[in-house]
Amino acid sequence: MDKKHVSYLDYNATAPVLPAVAEAVTGCLSTFGNPSSMHQSGRKARSTIETARELVAELVSASAPNVIFMSGGTEANALALRGLMTGSGCSSVVASAIEHPSVLAHVPRQDHIPVNGEGQIDLVTLENMLRNRPAPVLVSLMFANNETGVLQPVSDAVDLAKKFDALVHCDAVQAPGKIPINFNELGVDAMSISAHKFGGLKGTGALILRDGLKIDADIPGGGQERNRRSGTENFVGIVAFGTAALHASQSLTSTQNITALRDKLESKILRTLPQAKIFSSGSSRLGNTCCVAIPGLSSETQLIKLDLAGVAVSAGSACSSGKISPSHVLLAMGVRKADANCAIRVSFGPSNTDADVHRFLEVWTPLALNAAT
Repeated sequence: MDKKHVSYLDYNATAPVLPAVAEAVTGCLSTFGNPSSMHQSGRKARSTIETARELVAELVSASAPNVIFMSGGTEANALALRGLMTGSGCSSVVASAIEHPSVLAHVPRQDHIPVNGEGQIDLVTLENMLRNRPAPVLVSLMFANNETGVLQPVSDAVDLAKKFDALVHCDAVQAPGKIPINFNELGVDAMSISAHKFGGLKGTGALILRDGLKIDADIPGGGQERNRRSGTENFVGIVAFGTAALHASQSLTSTQNITALRDKLESKILRTLPQAKIFSSGSSRLGNTCCVAIPGLSSETQLIKLDLAGVAVSAGSACSSGKISPSHVLLAMGVRKADANCAIRVSFGPSNTDADVHRFLEVWTPLALNAAT
């Protein structure tokens, strides 16, 4: 199908590359110097990287020297969890049960912080976990969930952590460009973000640290990124990251329109199919995200039918083989497996209009009505 006819409603998976980013990438291809070289070409590349670092820092109100460029959110999460455990002497790590798999892969199941039916962590349980473990403990808590959009009480968790001399890492990959985020005001020790979620290139991310935090590098070697992530920098990806960061701040002005599209979709779904389950609708969420299920209508069937009709959405979770599996997020919220197997995620972005809502409903509603009868 011609791409111009596709209703792209999968912004939480990745955002389309911004035109300004594509232009910046084309322009930087003539800068071929190694950023570690001392000659003129190398210095030019280094200066360009440092400009991008400042733009990324400004996006989340952080200090530029504390921005470590990585290959993406997954590597940033891995460095935070492994590097802080050893570098800052943490005795253990705990994480919410709805974290991204790149976090949960480092956290034993018994160290998962439970969540309520809306998908927010149980702060009482977190306090008990911190009280009963040797300090310092590392707490990993995402800013906004990638599947439901639910916002976590990160500031409250930080206040608890400080009482027990714990550190807090925040996976904020879904936040930039969708909701204002301030690293310093949030009070976390480390934060992960990823460029392709707001118009940059895939394969570029950053871990942001507070001043003075000790972290051991996962990749030693040439000492790049102030000895915190060695290897010649991804120059093109970093330039794109900086450009996307600049425009992400500006895109916050469109969030009201995006939320209106999401709300319109949900109200029309519930008007036609009151038995539909919209997850975390009673909680604070990203304004662009709707996670919905119709009991009896499998995620896989919905994805296939919508894709064939030119509507791109996601299921709750997908493994590397492409097979649909029940969302660990929904299961942690107490959702029945049968309903979790029927969940899809619709996530809007700046390019979407009422026509995309109409197109989704035009294709999806007959499927849902048929399953409901």
